[in-house]
Amino acid sequence: MATIPITTRGAEKLKAELHRLKTKDRPEVINAIAEARAQGDLSENAEYDAAKDRQGFIEGRIKEVEGKLAAAQIIDPTSLDAGGKVVFGATVQLEEEDSGEKVTYQIVGEDEADLKHGLINIGSPIARALIGKVEGDSAEVQAPGGVKHYEIIAVSYV
Repeated sequence: MATIPITTRGAEKLKAELHRLKTKDRPEVINAIAEARAQGDLSENAEYDAAKDRQGFIEGRIKEVEGKLAAAQIIDPTSLDAGGKVVFGATVQLEEEDSGEKVTYQIVGEDEADLKHGLINIGSPIARALIGKVEGDSAEVQAPGGVKHYEIIAVSYV
């Protein structure tokens, strides 16, 4: 199985989700199933069906998160020394060459990506265009609205 890159923050977030699923959500759904069973006829019991569906979802998510953690290659961006190159975990400040608009992104794993918080997926077009570049380089990104050109202003590992 291939390793999945993830930052230390992303790994902690997955571990917290797994803990919540196992210690809070799983016991709650078990209690809901028990209560629904106590009501009698299961063939026409919508609460029982809903609880069983929820249980299936929770168990599936537990397996998924455990699999991701098992395959994770945890990378601490603060310990990177890539010599100013854009790599996984790097925080990159960009300036769009046409508009002069400045943006800052951190390149993270698939599960951590959140554009509103400046976290972009390693597999996204902009991250792929930036990987391997250094401060001062230009990157061409194929965006839905057309090609955009960015200049790399700064690269940091925080």
